[in-house]
Amino acid sequence: MTHTGPGPTYDPPAHPARRPVDAAPDRARGHGPRPRTDRPVVLVTGASSGIGAATARRFGRHGWQLLLNGRDRRRLEETAAGSSALVLPADLAAPEGPRLLAESALRATGRIDVLVAGAGIGWSGPFVTMPHTDIDRVLSLDLNATLHLVREVLPSMVAAGRGRVVLLSSIAGTLGVREEAVYCAAKAGLAAFAEALRQELRGTGVGVTLIVSGPVRTAFFTRRGRPYQRTFPRPMSASRVAGAVWDAVRHERNEAYVPGWTTLLGRARGITPRLFRRLLDRFG
Repeated sequence: MTHTGPGPTYDPPAHPARRPVDAAPDRARGHGPRPRTDRPVVLVTGASSGIGAATARRFGRHGWQLLLNGRDRRRLEETAAGSSALVLPADLAAPEGPRLLAESALRATGRIDVLVAGAGIGWSGPFVTMPHTDIDRVLSLDLNATLHLVREVLPSMVAAGRGRVVLLSSIAGTLGVREEAVYCAAKAGLAAFAEALRQELRGTGVGVTLIVSGPVRTAFFTRRGRPYQRTFPRPMSASRVAGAVWDAVRHERNEAYVPGWTTLLGRARGITPRLFRRLLDRFG
């Protein structure tokens, strides 16, 4: 099954001025029964809405113990409702955020079998007008924080001889989309990181999955500052991407493109680059 959508969303607090968010996760708060350590454990970042929330619910339906990260505790609790999920609010863009989240997650359940790195933000507009602070902000969360979190979680997986890291990328990182230059750079960086890390981990029992998605009907576009205005491709549901994540983990796939036809775009770029660029100039 080949799978696509722009990356998942990173949710700021509903009222940031009233409720500052610390870098460190709060004490894990459970919902329902105490966490089950006799079943597989998945840590999902960006779990307060969009693809992250849909992915968490998909794993929860299959009996996994959920560890949910985001900045907005209220939204995380909505995702966790009716389950034994633990909510671990933390700001991954803060210098110590990834380390503190990993420590808190491992302390709560003793292991992480799957990490779904879903936190991300976007920014849309001409690159020459993009504030330097926004360049840093997008790269910090979409790329740097993900790499640091994987670095913190990976040793426990390697020691256990099993596990999977799932990185949520975007077709924007494959093609390059005008007025999304930094977001594209971050997602392309994730794709290269996934391939390199996959090679390093051969023989360890730990796998790496890259999910490349097309546009998704979430609040991502509103939060980046510009709604989605293209007539093609049409945005899909977050649950469709969540299904791709679940299937990729279940079948230990290295890559999944959602929808499947988007894999042809990357192939076209390599086979007929001049035609590819003419099409991108017109539709990109």
